[in-house]
This record gives sequence, C-alpha cells and structure tokens, in this order.
Amino acid sequence: MTLYHKYNHYHIHQMEHNYLFITIKLLGALGLLIYGMKAMSDALQKMAGPQLRHVLSRITTNRFTGMLSGAFVTCAVQSSSATTVMTVSFVSAGLLTLAQAISVIMGANIGTTLTAWIMSLGYSVDLTTVVYPAFFIGILLIYTSRHRIVGDFLYGIAFMFLSLVMLSTAGKEMDLEHNASVVNFFSSFDTGSYLTIIIFLLIGTIITCIVQSSAAVMAITILLCSTGVLPIYLGIALVMGENIGTTATANLAALGANLQARRAALAHLLFNVFGVIWVLCVFYPFVDTICSIVGYDPTQSGQRTLLPVVLSMFHTCFNVTNTAILIGFIPQMEKVVCRLLPEKTGEDADDEFRLQYIQANLVQTPEISVLQAQKETARFAQYVQQMFGSVRNMLNEKNGKEIKRYYDKINHQEEITDKMETEIANYLEHVSNDHLSDDTKGKVRQMLREISELESIGDACHNLARTLYRRHESGYNFTPAIYAKLNDMMTLTDQALSQMNTVMTGHSSDHDISGTYRIESDINEMRHQLKKDNIRAVDEHEYDYAIGTIYNDLVNECEKLGDYVVNVVQARFGV
Repeated sequence: MTLYHKYNHYHIHQMEHNYLFITIKLLGALGLLIYGMKAMSDALQKMAGPQLRHVLSRITTNRFTGMLSGAFVTCAVQSSSATTVMTVSFVSAGLLTLAQAISVIMGANIGTTLTAWIMSLGYSVDLTTVVYPAFFIGILLIYTSRHRIVGDFLYGIAFMFLSLVMLSTAGKEMDLEHNASVVNFFSSFDTGSYLTIIIFLLIGTIITCIVQSSAAVMAITILLCSTGVLPIYLGIALVMGENIGTTATANLAALGANLQARRAALAHLLFNVFGVIWVLCVFYPFVDTICSIVGYDPTQSGQRTLLPVVLSMFHTCFNVTNTAILIGFIPQMEKVVCRLLPEKTGEDADDEFRLQYIQANLVQTPEISVLQAQKETARFAQYVQQMFGSVRNMLNEKNGKEIKRYYDKINHQEEITDKMETEIANYLEHVSNDHLSDDTKGKVRQMLREISELESIGDACHNLARTLYRRHESGYNFTPAIYAKLNDMMTLTDQALSQMNTVMTGHSSDHDISGTYRIESDINEMRHQLKKDNIRAVDEHEYDYAIGTIYNDLVNECEKLGDYVVNVVQARFGV
C-alpha cells in the first residue's frame, strides 16, 4: 500500500470515528434537553400547583379566557404536553367541560411557540455565561429544604441551556455543509414538490411520536437548517409534523381515562391536523410570506443565522392563525369529537367497575391528584347510597325472581365497593410518595379513613341483603307491622346517607356535623325501641322467634351502618 493510500485510509477512518463521537454527543445533548425541560416543567408545576389549578379550574364559558389561560400556563411550564395532559386530567376530574378544554388546548399550542424562540436564541447567543452560575446557585438551593423546588427549576433550565450549547457546538463540529454525501442526500429532494413536503411532514410526525418530545425534534430541525444542509421548506415540513406528533402524548395518556378525557385529547389531534391541512393548501405562499417578514430569501445561500428565526416565526404564525380560525368553531369541534367517540349504551353500563375521576396513567401535580381522589371518594359515597336503595327495594319486593335479581345485584355491587376501596387506596399511596405539604398529607389520611368506612357501609348493605335473602329462602313472612317498622328504620338510615353525601360533595366548612349526630341519635333510639318491641312481640307470640331474630339482625345492621356513616363524616371533618 502506498503512502498516499495509507494516509487516505487513515483520514477516512479518523472522520468516521469523529462522526461517531459527535453523533453520540448529539444524542446525549438531546437527552439532556428532554431531561432539562422535564425537570424545569415539573419544578414549575410544583411551585405553582395550586395557582395553576386555580387558573384552569376557574375558567368561564368565555373561550378567549380559556385560550389565554392555556397560553399563559404553557409559557409558565414550558411544555404544551404538560398543559394538555393537565387539561385532560381536569376534564377527567370533572373540573373542565370539553368546550373549555378545547379552548385551553388552543392556547397551549400558542404558548409552546415560546420554546422554539428560546431554542433559536440558543443557536445565536452564547448561553454559557448563564449556564454555570445557574448550576452553582441551583445546587446550593437543592440542599436547602425551603428552596429545593427553586433549585430544581434552576437545574432544569441550566441543563436545557447547556444542551442547546452542546447541540450548537456539535452542529459546527459535524461540519455537515462540507459533507458531500449529506448535502447530496438532501439536495436529491425536490423542495418544490408537495410529495416531498408530505414525506418530511410524516417523518416529523413519526419521530415526535417516538421521542415524545416536540422540543427535541425542533432542536434537530434547527440544527440541520442552521448548518445549511436542510432546505427551509423541508425544515418547516418537519415542524408541521411535530405539531401532529406532539398530540400523541395526551392521546396516549388518555387511553385509560374516561370518555370526556379521550374526547379532549382527540380534539387536540383534530385541531393540529386541520391546521396542517390548510397550511398545505397555501404552503409555498405562506412560507414565502414568513421568510419575507424575517428578511430571509430561500433562493439565496447564506443568511444561516436567520433560519432558526424563520422556523420559530413559522411555528408562531401557524399556531396563532390556526387558533384564530378555529376558536369560533369550538361548539362544532365538540360535536365532531362526540360523534367520533360516542357514549356506550347498555342497561348494565352503570354496574361496570371503573373509576371515573382517577386516571393513574395521567401525569399531574399532587394538588390535582388529591382533588381527583376527593371527587372519586364522593362518588364512592353516592354509590353506597345507591346500593342501600337496592336493599330497600329488595325488602319490599314480593316476587321471588326479583328478590334473587336484587340479591345478585347487591353481591356485584359489594364486589365493586371492595375494588373501589383498593383502587383509591393504591392511588392515594402512590400520591403520598410525592413531596406533599402537611395540609395535603392530612387530606390523604382523611380520605383513607373515609374509603375504609365507605367500604364498611357496602359490607353492611351486603349483610342486609344476605339476611333478607335468607328470610326469602326459609319461607318466613314478615308481618305488616314489621315491614312498616323496617321501612321507618331504613328511611332514617337513608337520611343519614343523604346527609353524608351532602357533606362529601361540598366543602366541610359549609356544613355542620351536628346534623349527622342528630340522625345517628334518632337511629340509636329507634333501634332501642324496636328491640324492646321485638322482645315483647315474640313473648306474646305475634310471630315466631326465627322471624324475630331476622328482624332484629336487620335493625342491628342498620344501626351499624349509621355508625359507619358517622365515621365517614367525622373523617371528612377531621374529627
């Protein structure tokens, strides 16, 4: 081998080694970017959890207020995915209507454009002067319990800016503009062809779905465009694909959620797909207009420093214009998603076990998690009262088949109450693993008490049904007097359950615990009186001892149920 060939072979090998190292560095920088944005977003959500909840949950029917709130929250947490998933959680928890959620999602699409501007800044300004002081201050704050979350935020933003510096450096080191194979590859695509634009749009969508971060794909797009190898038309096609791909996060999160949450996530997808369709119809004039606003000429080489600005400007104009077009059609969008995802019908639909407000796969702040658990616990309380209603119907039913049907139904409902207690308890245990305030920890402990007592109410209803079914199977018949007295006792017990549900569905400060104590006292007094009457009636042979025993068991079980109701209300009041 000649000296020339040896040198050429060594040079090629060295270039391959450099490209491999730079590629690893590039992937590491992208990972750092995703981590930095997540850490910053999580810290901001923890710092402003109650405030964000207040902002989103207080939205009126005004769609413009909802849109501005979505934009504000997304700018604050620097993640449209976080805002969208949070919005889906709020819909799932019943805090937002579908129409309100759609307006918030529109605002989130506008707010996320700030991220692109921050990235374009990172490619044109040296951020190292900000990064290292942020790391130093952040690490000091992390080791102080009082300002730990602020330290997490500074650490996240420092990692984000450091990754942008690393990406910019890696882009320069790759020197792609002088790599003939890369330049020829991108030059082989006809930028004037709609087919090429659609191909790159699909590539952007697929990559964003895989990476689950539109920010990372935007960073790659800016990197390729700023080096001069990726034409601006293809870069913008990738950005359009990112807008569709970023909707995957909320749709994946909503897969196990309730119907309204899935509809909100679908509305996000339809919103962005519609935007891409109308932009494709006027693609070249629209992009040329954006370029002229920035002062960039796509037909001339050079001006690479303007390319990140062009991408950011397109991202902003696309989302703002799309929102301006569709904000007046929110009711129509709501109808479309409701038609695409209709409600399931069926007479046994209400008896299926499913949590309505708690969705374990949705990511949210502890504040939202606790709020969802409270609403689910209140629903649990309503469910056990419905179960008691089945017991009352079973008591007064004369048809043997119907009595058996009620008994089977109550058996099934009792299984559901067991599952509800387990699922809510597991969720609360998961929430308690997070950093919670003392007040929030107290709410979690209260709810654990509540669900335990509510499950006991379900057991009491099941015991009542089992006793009634034993009476039916044995062929014993109650006298009219027993029926009347049991109905009086169950009416009083039902009043206690109604009072409990009134307390559970509102703020404890708006209610008085004395009402529950008064009904409990009435139940105890009635049990005492009925017990005396039962002993007298058996002694006087008004009915058999066996019937008296069943009657007494039913009265005692109603009294126990009343005690469980008091325990639930006491837990709610923190007594």
